[in-house]
Amino acid sequence: MGQTLTDIAQQLRDSDKKVQLLYAFNGVGKTRLSREFKDMVSPKDPDSETNDKKAKVIYYNAFTEDLFYWDNDLKEDTERKLKIQNNTYTQWVLKEQGKDQSAISHFQRYTSDKLSPQFSPDFSEVTFTITSGDDETKENVKISKGEESNFIWSIFYSLIEQIIDVLNVAEPSDRETDQFDDLEYIFIDDPVSSLDDNHLIELAVNTATLIKSSKSELKFIITTHNPIFYNVIFNEFNYLRKVRRTYCLEKLEDGTNKLVDQPNGSPFSYHLYLFSVLKKSISKGDIQKYHFSFLRNILEKTSTFLGFNRWEELIPAISDEARAPYVKRILHYSNHSKQSGEEVSFVSNDDKNMLKFLVKEIESANYKFNNASFESRP
Repeated sequence: MGQTLTDIAQQLRDSDKKVQLLYAFNGVGKTRLSREFKDMVSPKDPDSETNDKKAKVIYYNAFTEDLFYWDNDLKEDTERKLKIQNNTYTQWVLKEQGKDQSAISHFQRYTSDKLSPQFSPDFSEVTFTITSGDDETKENVKISKGEESNFIWSIFYSLIEQIIDVLNVAEPSDRETDQFDDLEYIFIDDPVSSLDDNHLIELAVNTATLIKSSKSELKFIITTHNPIFYNVIFNEFNYLRKVRRTYCLEKLEDGTNKLVDQPNGSPFSYHLYLFSVLKKSISKGDIQKYHFSFLRNILEKTSTFLGFNRWEELIPAISDEARAPYVKRILHYSNHSKQSGEEVSFVSNDDKNMLKFLVKEIESANYKFNNASFESRP
């Protein structure tokens, strides 16, 4: 007999860790768990007509997306707009804090700077325009479901940024608002939708960096079905073992669940699979920008397993003073890109050759990668 989602929510609540990371397949119950957790930490008062208590938990999940819905203008088919249901948090972050441009910047980072949202003056709806290669602009376009999810996440991300800034002020009396004084948790359920690997890794790094900037007692719970997102988040917190805990959420045949602790952090030998993908891509001459992130991922996991303090110690070429800066730049190639000039898919021949060289360096260093079991994968 396994656990109920209420049992698991209580287990998460009882933890003293700053960050808890859960991996689970779709359909296992991540979204329902976030609701169970919310109802446990901050239940509604049935006797209250206003229910204006300060929130103890804020969550991002499928229910968050339900705050946004389309008016497709079925009659004229011209004035399509994404409407925002009235709620405290989007009004606060967009209208009161003026973070609409921040949300737009986050959205365009993960989609395209040619796709531009425009909020209405009262922030009750959004329209979208898209600019084509010949500078022709189409207005009131309906964006895809994946783009819509990314847009909603970008607003929520801006909300988290502002919450962390507010709570990082130590003295409550010095904060610009007391709205979050009682906030204990932020629950993030799968902020991953229709992103390519490059932007998926960037989103994970940005999310982890934002969480690490939190200096208050605020705690974070992150759930995902995506192995790459999970591994990047895990690696970003790998050296902070005192503040994070990792699990796998499983669904049993009797309909109950089980939260399996992962004391070593990752439930995968995913770095072995990534290494085999790298070797196949090199042999086919098909090297893409995200392959540099794969190599960084492999080095981080291997260095942790072998007991190195820094992943750079695995690369003999780092000791070459003339070559070290270039090697380090390559290994940061798509992990911390901030400039628009870096956001291109083209990889130069020199960079491709350096990737080949680094992979050979790892193999020749006798770390004994055993990726034979992955060779049959497509």
